[in-house]
Amino acid sequence: MDVLKFTIPGKPEYMTMIRLATSSIASEAGFDVDQAEDIKAAVTEACKTVSCHGNEGCSEKYEIEFSVDSGIVEVTVIDACEVHALEKMSEQCANCPQEGDISMVMLKSLMSCVKVGRDETGHKFITMVKRARENE
Repeated sequence: MDVLKFTIPGKPEYMTMIRLATSSIASEAGFDVDQAEDIKAAVTEACKTVSCHGNEGCSEKYEIEFSVDSGIVEVTVIDACEVHALEKMSEQCANCPQEGDISMVMLKSLMSCVKVGRDETGHKFITMVKRARENE
């Protein structure tokens, strides 16, 4: 299994680069165009969800790790900073992510498996798995 890691500034303009990288990674793993689009949409939503810290603002950086093999991609998006000083561009949320939120429903519909939590240091993370063949 190959592992690729990115540390991304929290600025929205870097999302295009992540979306392009995600498409390339999904293609290399053997996913078709529709499945690659699902993975790309899920990664975009996970980045947005993990970097949001309610009234505090957005993370100044976050990390994305892809574990890639033929027909399977595992993606972990984790908040990688202690400072959430980037000003939010839209209405402030109270707490995110939460089970039942529209973003969590979307992630679970696009990916084979989704886990949301906090690591030992309290940083938010989302881990998602997409399998080319769901019955494996």
